[in-house]
Amino acid sequence: MATIPLFSTDDLSFPESLQGAVEHGEVYTRAWVVELILDLLGYTADKDLCDLKLVEPACGGGAFLAVIASRISASCHSHQRPVTDAIDAVRAFDLLDRNVEKSRTLIAETLREEGWNPEHARKVAAAWVKQGDYLLQSDAEHRADYVVGNPPYIRLEDVPDDRMAAYRQACSTMGGRADIYIGFYEVALRSLNQDGQLGFICADRWMRNQYGRRLRQLVTNGFSMDLALVMHDVDAFEDQVSAYPAITLISNKPQGAAVAADTNRSFGAERAQEFADWYLENEQSAVTTSSHQAARMPHWFPEEDSWPAASPARLAVLEDLTERFRLLEDTGTGTKVGIGIATGADKIFLTKDKDLVEEERLLPMAMVRDTTSGTIDWNGTHLVNPWTASGDLVDLDAYPRLASYFKKHGEALRKRYVAVKQPQRWYKTIDKVDYHLTRRQKLLFPDMKLRIHPVLDEGGLYPHHNLYFIVSDVWDMRVLGGLLLSKVADAFVEAYAVKMRGGTLRFQAQYLRKIRVPAPESISESDQSALAEAFDKRDVEAATEAALRVYGLAELPD
Repeated sequence: MATIPLFSTDDLSFPESLQGAVEHGEVYTRAWVVELILDLLGYTADKDLCDLKLVEPACGGGAFLAVIASRISASCHSHQRPVTDAIDAVRAFDLLDRNVEKSRTLIAETLREEGWNPEHARKVAAAWVKQGDYLLQSDAEHRADYVVGNPPYIRLEDVPDDRMAAYRQACSTMGGRADIYIGFYEVALRSLNQDGQLGFICADRWMRNQYGRRLRQLVTNGFSMDLALVMHDVDAFEDQVSAYPAITLISNKPQGAAVAADTNRSFGAERAQEFADWYLENEQSAVTTSSHQAARMPHWFPEEDSWPAASPARLAVLEDLTERFRLLEDTGTGTKVGIGIATGADKIFLTKDKDLVEEERLLPMAMVRDTTSGTIDWNGTHLVNPWTASGDLVDLDAYPRLASYFKKHGEALRKRYVAVKQPQRWYKTIDKVDYHLTRRQKLLFPDMKLRIHPVLDEGGLYPHHNLYFIVSDVWDMRVLGGLLLSKVADAFVEAYAVKMRGGTLRFQAQYLRKIRVPAPESISESDQSALAEAFDKRDVEAATEAALRVYGLAELPD
């Protein structure tokens, strides 16, 4: 890795949610949270910890190191080894001199209080804690059986330019407007010995947002996501911050069983021990208490573009369905998900005037308002269509009324980005018209709704870009419509989709593609009839009842 001069974190600025509560990206972790992370990792005093290597990337004032020192002390006593045997058992880094000294002092005090020679305690403390930038250390300093800690929360754009360039060069996952904790995950994961484990308490935004995509890809392709313990409402830090924290455990091994867990504000030291006991027993598949709920799954989710967010019980169901069923979009059934046409100038290209241009240049359009009732109630909107059936732009000389209309609006049309890029094609819409789509049966989905809302177009309309559509070569579209009307399909979208104000969901193509469905031929005739009838009646409960049978589920947990 590159090595460049250290900079002072005094030069950094921080997210508004952390200002006033932290200094230099530091958020100090409560001791019981540290104990929990170490317990979950199995970093316990019954092991000979002198022979294991633990790294803490950003030690701050020593919250983790005090607990680690106490455990190593107990391990040394148990295994009858001098504490100086643990000189190489820990490496911790921090950028600030005062944090290095504070951590060393805390370690030495902890070891002295546990009966070790003061000089030996100071020697161990000095060896453990180094001043330096973890992201830019040599690989030799990184190799570890355990990497634990609470990485700093600092937006990458708030880092000085030279340091930001070095970080981006060293950490391929730090794309876009990432937080630097993304780099800490990457470097830590790459440093793990075989079967080594990472245990961080950190913001969980990377599991779903765009800047975490490369990190999700790294985890999916080379590691085992073992635990995601969401702690958004828990008093986990010494200062009050809005950091959306979660404890994440990841191992350097093929993906195995995974646990999804969530907590509420009553989750504390006592409940944490109960959770750790359940997690480590590896027996019960699920647990629900007054402070937390958790579910054990055979695997973590295989996708890297986004990981779902839902209750642990629902995540377990979705993971099971992901394992057992194929994606909705499937070349085997010719089922495709798409979006309607974008024009770049709806006020010009959309009209209800049937005499505006030549009749054959008007294409009936399906709009969001046409789908409100659950069946198509077309309001007469047409696309002023500049495309031929072969996918070329029409010759305006062949359509004088169309030519006159477009020339009347020529100035506005030519200013569009798509026209500036291709000035000779100034009257094109952003997207081409696919004439085959007009004639096909298709399920239409409004972009924004409180819940999933499939509507059947029997053929004849072309969807506007605020509508997403599904077509298939195999599915009876009323049967598929019944499946997609159900709460099972809705659960997939809700787990992945962006949620707007008031709980409105975005039913975009990337979220619809997350839905898993059975093979059409595997659905019994009676269930096909039930799904189709529920779709026709817009009966969500009946559709859900039939879908649960089809998916082999007893219920859909909240």
